Amino acid sequence: MSLEPQADQGVPELTARVVRAAFPKGTLAVRIREVLGSLFEDEAFAEAFPV
Repeated sequence: MSLEPQADQGVPELTARVVRAAFPKGTLAVRIREVLGSLFEDEAFAEAFPV
């Protein structure tokens, strides 16, 4: 885990494969991510966690 802002690099391929294997019909969380993409950016929380 990092406290430095990081760009969203998407879901790692291994994670995506495991989720598809575990939930072949999908889940609400997966569908939300696929449709909306990343919901929150690090910059939105910068003031809450000052240096």
